[in-house]
Amino acid sequence: MLTVLIRTRNEKENLPRVINSVRSLADEILVLDDRSTDGTPELARRLGARVVTDEEGLPLGEKVNLGARLAKNEWVLLLDADEELSPALREAIRRELKNPRYEAYELARKTYYLGAFLNHAWFPEWRLRLFKKGKVLFGGTVHEGPVRVEGRVGRLEGELYHYSFKSLTHQYEKLVSYARLQARVMYSKRKKTRWYHLTVNPLWSFFKTFVLKRGFLDGWRGFLVSVSGAVYTFLKYAFLKELELKEKLGKELWRR
Repeated sequence: MLTVLIRTRNEKENLPRVINSVRSLADEILVLDDRSTDGTPELARRLGARVVTDEEGLPLGEKVNLGARLAKNEWVLLLDADEELSPALREAIRRELKNPRYEAYELARKTYYLGAFLNHAWFPEWRLRLFKKGKVLFGGTVHEGPVRVEGRVGRLEGELYHYSFKSLTHQYEKLVSYARLQARVMYSKRKKTRWYHLTVNPLWSFFKTFVLKRGFLDGWRGFLVSVSGAVYTFLKYAFLKELELKEKLGKELWRR
């Protein structure tokens, strides 16, 4: 009844945890691998998964749509390799699929950050991850998300644990990479950088996370993630401005 779809790229370290968390729930575990070089596909097969390689390096949304089409079962649970079902969420999914009330479900993602789970700053992150095959179409390049849902969307109890970063260095490397990608997406849509994008927007990002979402209750962890959100907001518009200047000046900006 249920296919668990896991996207991977060099996730040998994380893969056993996520597969073990869904083994008792899944009728099929499908790993959609993006040309890993660390032995991820071989490990996935040893752990009982079916592996399909994305040879083209599709954008994230298209990658999910491909995996959903390849799924053998009626329901698809989409996971990243650095995620894990909590026992409460696993049981909620098991109960719900016996008599589904909706065509898709959002799950509350909870991030583990520098030794503890965040209870406020990045929680809950509601992500549409459980859906009936053919009912949801995904899109997106930097982060995937539903662009069309046929039917109603519900929410399930329990947490989707997220082990996103290995260190602050790893976090900021990913942050810079995502900011660059998002800048390219905005540039392709002909968006322009305004002064408030580089000043007001980063401050607003910090305020939303630290104050409105009560990130301050997560202590110094909440402060650090609030700052990282502000930095990301600043960088994506700074990179967009760089692309605009390259187009305007028609030359390499960093050499004379």
